[in-house]
Amino acid sequence: MATEQQASKYREQSIRFMRDLIKIPGVSSREEQVAARIAREMKDLGYDRVWTDDYGNVIGQIGSGPVRVVFDAHIDTVDIGSRASWNYDPFEGKVEDGYIYGRGASDNHNGTVPQVYGAKLFQELGGDTKAISLFVVGTVQEEDCDGLALRYALEESIGNVHFICLGEATNLKVYRGHRGRMEIRVAARGQSCHGSAPERGDNAIYRMNRLVAEIEKLNERLTSDPFLGKGTCAVTHISCDTPSLCAVPDGCYIHIDRRLTHGEDKELAVRQIRELPSFDPEKMTVEILQYNTPSYKGKVLETEKYYPTWVLPEEHKLVQAGVKAAAAVLGRTPEISKWIFSTNGVSSMGQLGIPTIGFGPAMEEDAHSTNDRIKVDDMMKAIAFYATLPQQILISCGS
Repeated sequence: MATEQQASKYREQSIRFMRDLIKIPGVSSREEQVAARIAREMKDLGYDRVWTDDYGNVIGQIGSGPVRVVFDAHIDTVDIGSRASWNYDPFEGKVEDGYIYGRGASDNHNGTVPQVYGAKLFQELGGDTKAISLFVVGTVQEEDCDGLALRYALEESIGNVHFICLGEATNLKVYRGHRGRMEIRVAARGQSCHGSAPERGDNAIYRMNRLVAEIEKLNERLTSDPFLGKGTCAVTHISCDTPSLCAVPDGCYIHIDRRLTHGEDKELAVRQIRELPSFDPEKMTVEILQYNTPSYKGKVLETEKYYPTWVLPEEHKLVQAGVKAAAAVLGRTPEISKWIFSTNGVSSMGQLGIPTIGFGPAMEEDAHSTNDRIKVDDMMKAIAFYATLPQQILISCGS
């Protein structure tokens, strides 16, 4: 079992690695330089094998045993928005008051750095690399399409994986699931006319406006689950087609962010929209959006933007292995909880059924914010956790 003190031998190296990752802009589909930097770190640390797969995921392997474990952290980030909103340079990697600040620090370099060093520390401390094959995966395009790249890595690049730990932010808690999500588009057709005589036409915005009000009310009555919480729906974008600003629009479109709790699925979510009083099937359509953006390697994996709900039972041996590993490092029993946002677990557990948990040193609320940061001391704890987890999996889960 690794300790925080043992992990701290990598303190300065891991800080430098974190700062290097922050300094490289890496939004979805443009992660090539980030992947190259991670591959270089793995090679410098002496990983048994390091490669980049056909989709652009960077993968490092330690060990060659029959129990196959994946540590996953996505390497893309969201953009910074308005530079004026930041109190510091989002690409500097500023170190201050025990924290490292910058875009991606909490989402999701907070997973990459501890996993890369944790796997190496596991090997250094005499971990049983003949019993376990440990794969540290840096996945691409998660911010655009959760789970797509990890599923490719699991099915095409690695294969036969038994257990997975995601490095998303958990504030040193063990997470075991989250709500699913989907992206829905509703289109309304109308009839254009001159804006000076709107009665001659059929305003698609007015038609859609009534539906938007009903979607707001639908959100209030969606199902709730004791562990995952309530399902939600929110209109997050609206646009229209119009010949000019002096004409009545003949088309209107909304984007719905739908979060799915236990017992909800895509068929239910679409049906709930269709059954709203203002939904006119003769003049409205509803569809689940598709994702087909090429990776930085030019490969396209077209998929429906539906990401299923998943939960691993608390008594599952992987959850308990994670709890024991965290307790050994932290000196206390960690809280078991779930994410509010969505992760690559939608594919590993939600689609493929591979037991999945999560552990990360950053706080979920810092993700996508201008307070993007990670606490250095907690990063050391996470390195120790990832060095401890493989052996705990061997003990708790067997071969």
